[in-house]
Amino acid sequence: MKKLLLVVSLMLITGASVFADTITINHFVVKENPFAESEVAIVATDTAGNITENVVGVFAFTVNGFQEQLRFDKGTAFYRHKLEKSAFFYVKHINNDGTHSMLYYIYKQDGKLKPFHISWALLVIIPLALVLLGYMFKRFIIIALVIFCIFLYFNHHNGLSVPTFFESIFDGLRGLF
Repeated sequence: MKKLLLVVSLMLITGASVFADTITINHFVVKENPFAESEVAIVATDTAGNITENVVGVFAFTVNGFQEQLRFDKGTAFYRHKLEKSAFFYVKHINNDGTHSMLYYIYKQDGKLKPFHISWALLVIIPLALVLLGYMFKRFIIIALVIFCIFLYFNHHNGLSVPTFFESIFDGLRGLF
């Protein structure tokens, strides 16, 4: 009887330890890949920006509209596509907690990549400021239209399409609520 009780208790203890907490990525940043030229790395972080090293495995991400399976090891995954020039980089991850997306402008200079996070608020403020200035100063309307066309051309030329532009704004607004 004692042996049976011992076996049952050991099975319950090992069974309880088998259930692991699921790993989710709710925050991430894009950095330059230190091991390869013209490539970036996606790093899973916590809310304070510290690397979450317990993130290990394959996670589905959408990068600039293309579905990618990124392999994370100690919180870092390498995006194995070379960047030829400066470009916008829209990264989205969907998990049980919701959609998490970030828009970056990756500036390439002398073989080095410098990622800059683009806030959704900035995408809203620039066109609204141009409209407001055009409305306030009637002589500024033509200049505001020219600046707005340059803004649209810069975005389109560097890979930020209109649907991605609005998707990043809506994701940011959804994150507020």
